[in-house]
Amino acid sequence: MISTGEARPGVRPRRTVPCGSSFEAVFLDPLGRTVQQRWADAALAVAFEDLPPVSAFPAIPGRRWGPGLWWSATTGRHVAAGSNAMRLQLMVLDRDPEVTGLAGRPVRLLWHTPRGQVRSWVPQLFARHRDGTALLADCPSHPDAGGERALNAATALAEACTHLGWTYRRLPPLDDVLAANLKWLAGYRHPRNAGRPGLAAAVLEVFTQPRPLMEGAAVAGDPIEVLPAVFHALWHGHLTTPLDTPLHERVLVGAPQNRSSRDEAGGRG
Repeated sequence: MISTGEARPGVRPRRTVPCGSSFEAVFLDPLGRTVQQRWADAALAVAFEDLPPVSAFPAIPGRRWGPGLWWSATTGRHVAAGSNAMRLQLMVLDRDPEVTGLAGRPVRLLWHTPRGQVRSWVPQLFARHRDGTALLADCPSHPDAGGERALNAATALAEACTHLGWTYRRLPPLDDVLAANLKWLAGYRHPRNAGRPGLAAAVLEVFTQPRPLMEGAAVAGDPIEVLPAVFHALWHGHLTTPLDTPLHERVLVGAPQNRSSRDEAGGRG
């Protein structure tokens, strides 16, 4: 197996883009054995969304958030997460109706620089799209996180993904208000919050036309019972409300304009 070399101390690495066919992938098979093969072959044959992390997320002393697990409403399984920034991006992807699979650090990419040096990088996130394409992503807490090495890796991984019709991105941190709203709605993502039989349909009927949150909840029944179903519907996109302003009792909730197309594609929850 290729040994992963690092840049010499004190030498600022040059940002280079290797040929797309020069990449290799390292991952764990279902039995936990390490496999290495050409990236182009692995991308066609391997369901990375079903694989465990190829290496553990580091636990860094002093950080408020550490490695953990995110329960995905998309897959009904846990996804390894290494930071608060990554959990927030998982929330965004978990609500995306075009995403069908999620995994944390399932693959390491290897490549050679023009000088023959071996470089490697493990992107934090893998997301499979409905059309079979995929997103590899990192979730920096700020734009310069990871330094020059991370930026060099981003250039290389973008090339590796473009070669396949996939995408690599360094996902920008979320706005504080959006992050807070997603965290709140995420608490209601589990199917149990849809409530008793018939409640979800009643909630959607009440909010066919936009109306204030608490007003609609009271019309649908006891707000203590109804509100979890409303938040569940908001998480899954069956209802909509602006998420760039704080959620409150008078926020307008309504049906998405494209509800019918979402239903045809198969709604979640």
